[in-house]
Amino acid sequence: MNHPLVYEVNTRCWLRELSQRAGVRVRLGNVPEAELEPWLAAGFTHVWLMGVWETGPRSRAEALGNPELIRVARAALPDFAEHDVGGSPFAIAGYRAARELGGEAGLATFRRQLQQRGLKLMLDFIPNHVGLDHPWVTAHPEWFVPAAPDTPGAFRQTTAGTEHWLFHGRDPNFPPWTDTAQLDMRRADTRAALIGELQQIANQCDGVRCDMAMLALSHVFDRMWRTFPATVPVATTEFWTEAIAAVRASHPDFLWLAEAYWDLEPELQRLGFDYTYDKRLFDVLIARDALALCQHLHGHPAEFIARSAHFLENHDEARIASLLSLPEHRAAALLILGLPGMRLLHEGQLTGARVRVPVQLTRRPTELLQPEIELLYHHLLSVLTGTAVGRGESVVLCPRPAWAENPTCRNFVIVQWQVAPPEFDLVVVNLAPHRCQCYVPLTAPDLAKFNWRLEDLLGDEVYERFGDDLQNQGLYLDVSGCDAQLFHFQPL
Repeated sequence: MNHPLVYEVNTRCWLRELSQRAGVRVRLGNVPEAELEPWLAAGFTHVWLMGVWETGPRSRAEALGNPELIRVARAALPDFAEHDVGGSPFAIAGYRAARELGGEAGLATFRRQLQQRGLKLMLDFIPNHVGLDHPWVTAHPEWFVPAAPDTPGAFRQTTAGTEHWLFHGRDPNFPPWTDTAQLDMRRADTRAALIGELQQIANQCDGVRCDMAMLALSHVFDRMWRTFPATVPVATTEFWTEAIAAVRASHPDFLWLAEAYWDLEPELQRLGFDYTYDKRLFDVLIARDALALCQHLHGHPAEFIARSAHFLENHDEARIASLLSLPEHRAAALLILGLPGMRLLHEGQLTGARVRVPVQLTRRPTELLQPEIELLYHHLLSVLTGTAVGRGESVVLCPRPAWAENPTCRNFVIVQWQVAPPEFDLVVVNLAPHRCQCYVPLTAPDLAKFNWRLEDLLGDEVYERFGDDLQNQGLYLDVSGCDAQLFHFQPL
């Protein structure tokens, strides 16, 4: 089994920077070939173009009128100007590639460029809401959650002389997104329209990242909107069951990634998602809570971890280089790349960017590259491409104490990978800032049949071990604080 390695690109900022460097307008249809080669060399399997779809003036005006957004924008861009705001890429005016980015033809050309290199394309799907400029708001106000006049969190929409009050989209834990309109996921006609859009999206790419996917779950939607009854009989099936089945009927290999929180990830996996965000892993990692992290990994079925998307940052999170020291960053990078499941890296992460830019902006600051972080990722990714990591069979191992009254084994994350027996690879990460020891019970077949040479592919350590010892007592490890090792096991 190959585990995806996904690269998220902020499309609008990226194309603007390419245009500045090239001195000509670069859009999706004329991206220089040289820009794609590093992605292939790094071992990426998918490129996620975040923010491809059309936005509109109403939603952009809402963004410009948001004082908090403007404050954050000015902090990120000291020379901020209003033309740097393009509106939220999650308040879409339609599932068409924006004309200023190259339109549908440019997107198709870019996809062909990826396909020629064996790379796949992922795009966004937003099930919960659309932007204020979307034609459905005017043509089909009945597809949205209705509100009484002047209800907080709602807006007035006039269609053919008839006034409607519709709710803005929202997450129940935050204020409404005032640049959006809340779709009524209870209605069969709303669902059918969304599934039709998904089928069109599936003709343009190889997978989708579904924004706030848990908001479309029936019990979540009902809890949020039960006091605002639907105006038609409510659907009795899950939206995601319908949607995923409909798309897979014509695109069986289409990849589904859910942005998900609130411990609803297992439910979304059961409904058909290939992968769900592993936000809990991220949270305990940046909290430097090694025990909670290991409990998370060992407290779930192996299949759940293998169907989780592991990340250190994305467009919603602070830049990881601003949160972790270089040794911590190195250990964390190997951790998320060495676990089974989707591995998600973010544009700028590989060069040590430290400024998180709001998604509404089409420009970001020019930051100095961090050579140590560039080298870290270049070395790590280039080494991983020649190993079993991310391919074949994997198991997250449970280390045991090296001796009584030594609890430091709980600071390790250790993953065994194997493609072509008898050789195998072992990811070793010590999350603690101090030296830790443990024994690791390896599960590779034929351990006792051979004696073994162990080489740390990320360092210069080489060892030899008796197979009987590895079989009977496990591999002894004594690892420096925040250290990351990748051992290749080869029979002597």
